[in-house]
Amino acid sequence: MVSSSMFRHFLPRQAACYGRFGQRKGWMRGVALTLALALGGPAAMAQTSGVLRGTARFERNDAPLHDVSVLIVKLGRSVRTAPDGSYEFRDVPPGTYEVVAHMHPLTDERRTVEVPPGGVAVLDFQLRLAPVHQEITVTASGKEQTTLEAIQSVASLEQLELAPRLAASLGEALDNQNGVAKRSFGPGSSRPVIRGFDGDRVLILQDGLPTGTLSSQSGDHGEPVDLSAAERVEIVRGPATLLYGPNAIGGVVNVISSHHLIHQHPHEGVRGYVNTSAGSNNGLASGGAGFEVGRGDWLVSGSGSGLRTRDYGTPLGKVRNSATRATHTAAGVGRYRDRGFFHVEYGLGDGRYGIPEVPFLEEGPVDIGWRHHSVRWNSTLRQPASALPEFRLHAAYTDWRHHEIGHDDHGTRLSNRQFSYRGVWEQRTWGRLSGRFGFSGLRRAYRARGEEQLAPPVTQDGIAGFFVEELSLEPVQVQLGARFDATQYRPEDRPRRWFKGFSGNVAIRAPLWTNGAVAASYNHSFRPPALEELYNYGPHPGNLAYEIGDPDLKPERNDGLEVAVRHAGSRLRGDVSLFYYRMSDFIFLSPTGEFEHGLIEARYRQGASRYMGLEARAAFGLSRDVWLKIGMDAVDAQLRETRMPLPRIPPVRGKIGLDVHFGGFGFEPELVLANAQRQTFLTETPTPGYAVWNFSASYTRASTHFLHLFSVSVFNAADRLYRNHLSLIKDFAPEIGRGVRFTYSMRFF
Repeated sequence: MVSSSMFRHFLPRQAACYGRFGQRKGWMRGVALTLALALGGPAAMAQTSGVLRGTARFERNDAPLHDVSVLIVKLGRSVRTAPDGSYEFRDVPPGTYEVVAHMHPLTDERRTVEVPPGGVAVLDFQLRLAPVHQEITVTASGKEQTTLEAIQSVASLEQLELAPRLAASLGEALDNQNGVAKRSFGPGSSRPVIRGFDGDRVLILQDGLPTGTLSSQSGDHGEPVDLSAAERVEIVRGPATLLYGPNAIGGVVNVISSHHLIHQHPHEGVRGYVNTSAGSNNGLASGGAGFEVGRGDWLVSGSGSGLRTRDYGTPLGKVRNSATRATHTAAGVGRYRDRGFFHVEYGLGDGRYGIPEVPFLEEGPVDIGWRHHSVRWNSTLRQPASALPEFRLHAAYTDWRHHEIGHDDHGTRLSNRQFSYRGVWEQRTWGRLSGRFGFSGLRRAYRARGEEQLAPPVTQDGIAGFFVEELSLEPVQVQLGARFDATQYRPEDRPRRWFKGFSGNVAIRAPLWTNGAVAASYNHSFRPPALEELYNYGPHPGNLAYEIGDPDLKPERNDGLEVAVRHAGSRLRGDVSLFYYRMSDFIFLSPTGEFEHGLIEARYRQGASRYMGLEARAAFGLSRDVWLKIGMDAVDAQLRETRMPLPRIPPVRGKIGLDVHFGGFGFEPELVLANAQRQTFLTETPTPGYAVWNFSASYTRASTHFLHLFSVSVFNAADRLYRNHLSLIKDFAPEIGRGVRFTYSMRFF
């Protein structure tokens, strides 16, 4: 349960700070400015604002398209088209705007329109099936925008792109995305690694809040997210600490579960989806369905899914005890009105996955059973006549249970109960300045019992305040932001520890040519030590080490630079990113040379480190319906003093393939390449390079209210023996061999 002691502890201090601040003249000037904006701004805007309206239609038969997302890029405002294909924006300040119409898997259309003062502008769109699409993000800056306009490097996967990737854990589904690899101890335990950062440095979110699992603490702990129900998955590569906290020092994966959380307005009628998959090699079988029913201001939603796999096969034979199963259900209700909305949802997940056998571990085959309860609240309050026209509040209570099942039923049991919250005020645009500010926090109760009770019971509290401001110096955009975090650990029968730190960011985005831009940023990030780094002590087979934590660890500090060049034209789309991170007091597991319980003894130590790398991807239009796609990523990470490579860093990787579409048919051959990884840490072995062929074919049928996708995929078509360098058991469990997967997805709206 959530206690109010955290609020009693922080609110008096905050009130005192506001009291001292209120004595200053600057505060009075701020109040006067706020009142002026609240009283005078809307009236002035109402006299000059215009209207933008139009329709979206399907090019093949000129049928109206329902549910197309139409986005005014500069304003970050979006609406969805009505059943007759129409859309409308009111109160649009006069000016020239770029507008994007987007609906996966149809082509996106990006056009320019001028909205006159007090007048009406009309802009119609014609969409068709196409191989390349515009990516939309809300995670990078807290507002909806295209990835071309985003300052950070972002990738976005839509629901129909995710359907053929359904897996028992998130790492399996996102593996080989640009800049993303998977750490695993088998298929059920895989977790995304971004730019070589793993564990507590990569934050997994659902609808902008932490999932509440324990996947960051151990290599054999999974992140079982229901991707069947996801509207979109967004991957922010690089520090996202300003908006999401110190655990996002390496990046963020945000699973956006529902359409209504992006587009916050009433949805009359019924919309939903159905996903099914079946595959060879590992006996995959999965199915999921969900719906939203809107009537008047009210909306009811529900979803359910199930997935199971058997032991998977490799060119060397089956990997024993690698089977998985998972089920997810969720139900919610919300009310949507002009002045705001609320939506509350309950979710339940249950599953079990095997840990493949490791010869030198004495415990024998182990399965991990898990259960996840969650209650999530999302709401928005709108006050259009205010200087702060919108306030968004998100909160979640999660209860994660984890049971390791071995030869008897007395394995380790872990419990993680967590309450997290996040509030954000959106500022009214004042001249060239816009932005948002807010607060976030959590309370966490961690408990362990059984053979691997590595850490004592710990209560963790955290609270933070942040702001992000954007200055428009047309055509240049400048972003400034800051965040202050305070984290407290209270272990049972041990001294408590406080960690306080500041994160800041300055970034700039400028056009280079038509449809091309450069973005550059400097960030300073702070991360307190994780619970396991402070308090673990004992044998930890999940990390293949006898771990010894250090309760005196200091927080990490990171200074990072990144430069990205992007282009989104009609025949060429792509981006190239270069990054360099210089970290002080970097925390890592260092082997001592001793063995305990058959495991390498390793202590959590600190040292200076650096990460540097490159990411690039491009799509070339050879013709209207044939595109060549290429991509690559590389990371080099080491301790600065000794130049020792850090553990489990992905090798240089590349992809090349074709995306061919004729009518509703699509064909995508792909070659995935990985270099040998010979830059290894003390306890690692080198990993050979590999080349893997994948093929997929699909048929898409689109109409006004339905969209059907049939696909068949052949993975590892040459049955190549290869190993993932980031797998903790790569020497005993190669990656999956040849297999075929069939997928059917249907959306109705």
